[in-house]
Amino acid sequence: MTHPIALLTDQDLLDEVLRMAAAADCSVSCAPDVTSLRSQWHSAPLVLLDPSAVSACLDANFPRRSGVLVVHGGDPPWAPAVALGADGVLELPLDGRLLVSALTDVDEGPPSDRGRVVSFVGGRGGSGASILAIAAGREAVAAGGEAMLVDCDPLGGGIDLALGTESDEGARWPGVHCSGGRVPMSALRAALPVTGSLSVLACDRTGPDPEPAAVAAVLDAGRRSGCTVVCDLPRHPTAAASAALDRTDLTVLVVPAEVRATAAASRVATRLLTQGRNIRLVVRGPSPGNLQAAEMADVIGVPLLTQMRPEPGLAESLERGSFPRNPKGPLATAARLVLKQLRP
Repeated sequence: MTHPIALLTDQDLLDEVLRMAAAADCSVSCAPDVTSLRSQWHSAPLVLLDPSAVSACLDANFPRRSGVLVVHGGDPPWAPAVALGADGVLELPLDGRLLVSALTDVDEGPPSDRGRVVSFVGGRGGSGASILAIAAGREAVAAGGEAMLVDCDPLGGGIDLALGTESDEGARWPGVHCSGGRVPMSALRAALPVTGSLSVLACDRTGPDPEPAAVAAVLDAGRRSGCTVVCDLPRHPTAAASAALDRTDLTVLVVPAEVRATAAASRVATRLLTQGRNIRLVVRGPSPGNLQAAEMADVIGVPLLTQMRPEPGLAESLERGSFPRNPKGPLATAARLVLKQLRP
């Protein structure tokens, strides 16, 4: 891959650009002079120039091209930048986020339109939302896609425990740093634990809660890369959960087939619906009182997606630190129905 190239005579600007490139996990080549830059003027995906370099390119009669950014330290060279046809003029470090975004787009390629985010919320404690979230992530991988499981419930005990991967090395919250408000998906792939091709970002059982900005950056990275991002959200409203819901294409409310659970889920659904989310209901049965899933959907006010039978041997497997996958079982079947709802 051809890297962005920079011609920067100002050492402070050069240091700032290299810092932004490191944040974007993007390599930048530095041209020593205009002659060296000319050979890569058309092939480089992005060209970064300071005011002196812009003037030098104009003096050398460089042709106009797209993908040129001019960086400066407070005195924008508007007229030369316009004459060269620059796409943007950025002041550093003030516009550092914009530069990180541009470098990240170069490194990862154009954003994909296939990325989707699905979030799972329990109607009450112990509803099984986390388990269905894990199943959805695994089914997305089994279908040949890329998936990332993101744990946003700091009181859930860590979704890696349910997977049996709590000893795997890799970053947890808050070990994911999002400098400049953006994180490359390539950096996440390298940093996170992976189980069966499923990247997992779990909450740390002793560390602070996920920060909303970090949650937003992680979900945006997954969406841009074409990944299926599966979020496990808490029932209680948090800033991090709200950041995830802002980026969610489908919210799945998981509720046991019980009267009390239905009442609790109605409160949760009211909160979710006020945020305008696309919500579907998954009822986990059987009901001890013969409560019907359709009746629950009417009371809760959320369209019914499916009713899910118990997964045989699930509790025993989880206690042994092993997450089962039966392709024909209730969990996998319900997970595939959820993923089908995500398809455009």
